[in-house]
Amino acid sequence: MSDERAVPTMQTVRDGDGETYLLVKRSAESSRVRDPATGAERYVDNDDLSVVDGESPLATAASGVPEPVRRTLGAVRDDRSLGLLAVVVDEGPIAAIDLLDAADMCESDLHGSITEFRAAGLVEEAEVAGRRGYEATAVAIEALELLRGEPDSAAVTDSDED
Repeated sequence: MSDERAVPTMQTVRDGDGETYLLVKRSAESSRVRDPATGAERYVDNDDLSVVDGESPLATAASGVPEPVRRTLGAVRDDRSLGLLAVVVDEGPIAAIDLLDAADMCESDLHGSITEFRAAGLVEEAEVAGRRGYEATAVAIEALELLRGEPDSAAVTDSDED
């Protein structure tokens, strides 16, 4: 029987360099830890690890997902609201009345989604042709680029279309 055992509950740990990991397994001499950013696992001497009290291991696991994506996931309820955000990112700034015409949502659902996006810092009010509208923040633009798998700010230019 191996002296390596599964940890009964996940724990957040830090190594001597201050790097944060999830504890996967602990043995007498070393522990297997997972890097939340990459998912890569490695062994670290137990003497080089300390448990981080008060830090949720689930929050540590989530920390590997880029912050703009985490913020977006918290504000988007379903495919329709994600599509609404995509429209604001791709076509914005866009007048509220034009957004209502373009979206297949009732006014209250649209308003509810926009309110959640504003609270999450994904959209902000903007004036569009003298009317109230919305535009995406840099956080929303970055999140959609990451979710779409686009390289940083890769935009198609007229010369790319030739």
